[in-house]
Amino acid sequence: MKFDKTLFFTVIILSLFGLLMIYSSSNIWAEYKFNDSFHYLKYQTVFFILGLIIMIFVSKINYPIYYKYSNKILLVSLILLILVLIPGIGSIRNGSRSWFGIGQLGIQPSEAAKISLIIFTSKYLSLNEKYINNFLKGVIPILLIVGIFFFLIMLQPDLGTGLILVLSIISILFIAGVSMKFFITGGFLGILCVIVLIIIAPYRMDRITSFINPWKDSLGTGFQMIQSLYAIGPGGLLGLGLGNSIQKHFYLPEPQTDFIFSIISEEFGVMGAIIVVGLFSILLYRGIKISLNTKDSFSKYLSFGILFQIIFQAIMNLSVVVGLIPVTGVTLPFLSYGGSSLLVSMGSIGIILNISKPN
Repeated sequence: MKFDKTLFFTVIILSLFGLLMIYSSSNIWAEYKFNDSFHYLKYQTVFFILGLIIMIFVSKINYPIYYKYSNKILLVSLILLILVLIPGIGSIRNGSRSWFGIGQLGIQPSEAAKISLIIFTSKYLSLNEKYINNFLKGVIPILLIVGIFFFLIMLQPDLGTGLILVLSIISILFIAGVSMKFFITGGFLGILCVIVLIIIAPYRMDRITSFINPWKDSLGTGFQMIQSLYAIGPGGLLGLGLGNSIQKHFYLPEPQTDFIFSIISEEFGVMGAIIVVGLFSILLYRGIKISLNTKDSFSKYLSFGILFQIIFQAIMNLSVVVGLIPVTGVTLPFLSYGGSSLLVSMGSIGIILNISKPN
């Protein structure tokens, strides 16, 4: 293996720890719902094996191929985002029409849309570096395309994924050297847009209210947040021990997904939280090092974009779990239960691994 081994094994360790915690957090719920305590573990293990194969396979594909087919990749992602909104084609889960249902399995096209938009933006910026500070020619075309994707994702609706997509593209624009005036103006307009999106959707306002005071509706909108804090609080330094979580006993809803970090903190305490954050920090460090060592702008933007997309998602999930921001419905990369997220995340890391290979 000529690629970055530290990055590769960091992802493997995160994913294997995810399998362990998916079983630990879900076995009670799975036994009750499916009469099989290994239900979620079996599905996620299949996705992990597929993800590992995809990551290794993608690491062998020379990254310039994404440059060549970026427009087609973007178009396919756009078509999938439109199709998933059509009743009878897309299925509704947890209140969002964001899935293609295949039996017990589900595929989220928004996961693929994030990486396709990163690829397209990386190519566009590498071709138009001379216009990078020309707002009309350099930034507006990207913002228009991002706006279309964000709009389609919001129709599902999925604000968390939409925000991660936008933040990932903004990070690439920052790395490309876009003027700070754009970020100041764009940040102000972005905050206004988020406020409008919250106001027009009552359930988002409920999340804000429950975030400010979750005990105001402790059995409704504030329930998840309260149960998450009840899981984290008793963990102490070393936790209650693997498998000894109390909150997974039907207190914290489906803890194997968005709130898996709560169970990690409950069973492994502060040390478990430090290990998880430490592994993501290693991933961030190795990813930045790889990006800085690239020899062309396309690979630099591409690796930075993929890296920041994963890190932004991790930060958003951890912030929700510990009560720093309202509930967004965003999973923790490599650790939470979810096939689409794991496959796309591991495939994305495969791209960075290929970029890390010496020329």
